[in-house]
Amino acid sequence: MNILVLCTGNSCRSQMAHGYLNALAKGTHQIYSAGIETHGLNQRAVKVMMEDGVDISAHTSNHVNEYADVNFDIILTVCDHARENCPYIPGQAKRFHYNFPDPAKAQGSEEEVMQQFRSTRDLIKTYCEKLMAEEA
Repeated sequence: MNILVLCTGNSCRSQMAHGYLNALAKGTHQIYSAGIETHGLNQRAVKVMMEDGVDISAHTSNHVNEYADVNFDIILTVCDHARENCPYIPGQAKRFHYNFPDPAKAQGSEEEVMQQFRSTRDLIKTYCEKLMAEEA
């Protein structure tokens, strides 16, 4: 099963979901993440995922067009902007959407910003666990 997680910049939310889905799949599914733009891997996302035992430090920020030849079974958009601006992806994939808050836009002290990253991470983890239990 091929699963694509799509976000605006493929730097935070889609990377976190990619990490959780990959951990939950335990090698039984191929997980991809991409953006409609590429913003680079956010190091705060890497840090909060490591706090929960998931290493995404080797992930790269990829553009959705890089996966034009992949037939996806599931496409998950994790922000409204990606859902509204995603190029057409042919195929029979089941499509899911959840607009997670963007921690990259958090403001305040470093600890307040990191708390936003943790909060979004926890929402994504719960969503991914439910998705894998029900769909994959």
